[in-house]
Amino acid sequence: MQITKEMLKEWNACSSGYEWFLNHFPEGGELQDVLSKCADESEIGYAQWLIKKAGPVDAVYEADEITGKHFFFAGRISCKSIAIEGFLLAGEGIEAGCGIEAGWGIEAGSSIEAGWGIEAGSSIKAGEGIEAGSSIEAGSSIKAGEGIEAGRGIKAGSSIEAGDDYGVFAALRIKISQWSTYGKVSAKTKPQNLISGFFEELK
Repeated sequence: MQITKEMLKEWNACSSGYEWFLNHFPEGGELQDVLSKCADESEIGYAQWLIKKAGPVDAVYEADEITGKHFFFAGRISCKSIAIEGFLLAGEGIEAGCGIEAGWGIEAGSSIEAGWGIEAGSSIKAGEGIEAGSSIEAGSSIKAGEGIEAGRGIKAGSSIEAGDDYGVFAALRIKISQWSTYGKVSAKTKPQNLISGFFEELK
């Protein structure tokens, strides 16, 4: 999709975002090129806004690994492992055969899935479900539009929230007798619909 200044006006872009776009793409630019430039310059809020307005694309980014500072993609991300310093953003889902780690936040328009763990320095947010073969951990909140599933524990600095009428399942690969050690669900308040795992309130 080609993004133009006329589109941004129609979408009521803020003045600073509009000016930023004109400075970098005076003749317009492809959506992914704009998102990549946002990643280069740590413009996370603008990238989130742009994907919301332009909508996700039917494209898949495939690679063995993703590293670096930030990574923004308008479609679905599918790779072996992800370990970035900053923010990970996808218009559709994020899938990693091994682990997903971001020093800041992780956000996907649909599901987030990892064969191993999922870890973010701030929040983890998915439009659909969140699933990890091992642990899920976020410095602030974990929020999913559907269910949350972890093979081991789930920890959030503030809250853990599954979608309406969906469950939170921790310790799916841990014996019940070991839940209090390896299958903890830690947050400031107990998640609604916590189905499995040992809840531990954070002070």
